[in-house]
Amino acid sequence: MQGDRVMTTGHNGLTYAEAGVDIDAGNALVDRIKPAAKATSRPGVMAGLGGFGALFDLKAAGYEDPILVAATDGVGTKLRIAIDTGIYDTIGIDLVAMCVNDLVCQGAEPLFFLDYFATGKLELDAAATIIEGIAEGCALAGTALIGGETAEMPGMYDAGDFDLAGFSVGAMERGTDLPAGVVAGDVILGLASDGVHSNGYSLVRKIVEVSGLAWDADSPFSDGTLGAALLAPTRLYVRQALAAIRAGGVHGLAHITGGGLTENLPRVLPDDLGAEIDLTSWTLPPVFAWMRDVAGLDEAEMLKTFNAGIGMTLVVAAEEAEALKSLLTEAGETVYTLGHVNEGAGVTYKGALA
Repeated sequence: MQGDRVMTTGHNGLTYAEAGVDIDAGNALVDRIKPAAKATSRPGVMAGLGGFGALFDLKAAGYEDPILVAATDGVGTKLRIAIDTGIYDTIGIDLVAMCVNDLVCQGAEPLFFLDYFATGKLELDAAATIIEGIAEGCALAGTALIGGETAEMPGMYDAGDFDLAGFSVGAMERGTDLPAGVVAGDVILGLASDGVHSNGYSLVRKIVEVSGLAWDADSPFSDGTLGAALLAPTRLYVRQALAAIRAGGVHGLAHITGGGLTENLPRVLPDDLGAEIDLTSWTLPPVFAWMRDVAGLDEAEMLKTFNAGIGMTLVVAAEEAEALKSLLTEAGETVYTLGHVNEGAGVTYKGALA
């Protein structure tokens, strides 16, 4: 990970550091995060940090006729809470999860990850903590952190502010892409989320404002402070989802991000098929119940804005549903049978969130 390299002129005695960019700090950051990045190495990685580009060997990763799949994302205004609270150790996990959870929905194994970290003034400890969080997310997903960019841009960001973006590449063998084979009668399994994840935070922040609580107030729905509770990182579903795919019977996966179940589940269904979801099949987690009560959110808004407690769905063959549910439970997931695929279009709900 390298800061931008700009040549300076010496005729007026000014330096790049006086203009607000500290190349030495950028180099110190690279040295500090090298061990964390190295710990994410996996078969296929060909070089460490520091080059002009990163190399990856698909044959060494075990692929014979691979198709590459790419995804990029950020974490939205959840960053504002991290900045305002000074809690930086989990936001990098969110960044990784938002990319790799999408890749696995295509049937791909995420192979490597790159990050973009931009700030007005590079604060070494904060930046290192953020990128070490990215490395932790990569390790949890089995993907390698093989490069990135640290951009110090005075005048573009206010003091203490920063932005993050992530980019991941995965692979699958030709002909194994998902969704595929979805039919009426398929069962929809839901994997529990670890909270709000990384979507809807503009509304989350507005709800906190309405509540009158500060970030360092005791959380009304969990232990610890409100800010820390709302920074709970996005759950990584990669290893578990890949195990389910390899076991057979998975026809599609949908990462439940912005748009909730209402918008994301139809993305893996054929145009002539829909889904019926039983809202009584899981219990609304306390964070969502608190936000609903504070803001007076109606059910439709909740289901279209937030994950509402379901972070990933799997559309599976009916005859394989129980076996896959057991496999995922053994892998550490909380699994719900949400409903089934039916004739029609869109998502219909029965029952009510409770």
